[in-house]
Amino acid sequence: MAHDARLIIQLPRDGAVDRQLSAEPPASVAGDDIVLDRRQADESGRIEPPDVGQVVSVRLRVGQDLLGDPLLLDPSLVNQFVVSDGDGVRPVVRRDGRDPAGLVRLITPGVHVIGYRSNPSTIEIPADTFNQYLKEEGLDAVSAQRARRNETRAPAREIFSRCAKSLVFSGAAAAAQGDRPLGFTLELVAERNPYQLRADQDLPVRLTYESRPLAGALVVAINRLNPADKVSARTDADGRVRFRLRHDGMWLIKAVHMVPAPADAHAEWASFWASLTFEMRNPSAGTNE
Repeated sequence: MAHDARLIIQLPRDGAVDRQLSAEPPASVAGDDIVLDRRQADESGRIEPPDVGQVVSVRLRVGQDLLGDPLLLDPSLVNQFVVSDGDGVRPVVRRDGRDPAGLVRLITPGVHVIGYRSNPSTIEIPADTFNQYLKEEGLDAVSAQRARRNETRAPAREIFSRCAKSLVFSGAAAAAQGDRPLGFTLELVAERNPYQLRADQDLPVRLTYESRPLAGALVVAINRLNPADKVSARTDADGRVRFRLRHDGMWLIKAVHMVPAPADAHAEWASFWASLTFEMRNPSAGTNE
């Protein structure tokens, strides 16, 4: 049986927006084209975590410092689009060509790992832009190799793939639960449950390339409310970094790895973009170390 589409907006119950919309509902709300999901919020106004059984939307974003633009789901680019929970791994319900890109029902309590891995896309980048990109992402070895080949002033052709993950929990989060590897080519895995992390605890994160630890890679953590206040470190011999994340709110952890492209790729370089997002709810906030 077909169901008409509805836009569902979550907002804090009894907050200023809720009171205004209840007092003077616009036609779209009064006519049920837009459904208001009024949810309990904490003292800072953040909406409580989703309940077990709730359907959450999955949105893809591209951009800088968590200020990304919506990315409509291109079915030709989807390599994996999955969710891992206590019952195993299953596909995300896709919405090809639309935003949100997918829907996930949170079947079990605990941490759900939602992952999107794309097929490669090709791009040609001017020399100055490419050199700055290598610098910002800590890809010093690629810069050095281009210099040895006298290619520093030459544009670059690159194929890139996204390896994005997001951690969502429903119900109560237990310390034993947490992130799980999905087998992405480049993958960030949080080795402690961030939803159980206190303000005085470090978050250990491991970076793997083709399921093996990747040493010497730059990993950057960015807070949505303080995007200029980045925290960064290079991975050790075991592919690990440790971050002290003192700010509340959404965090993005990211890393880029670049290797020579395959001979048939019509490009010089192949890059893999790994990301991991989650929400922090520390009892106190401060300055990152």
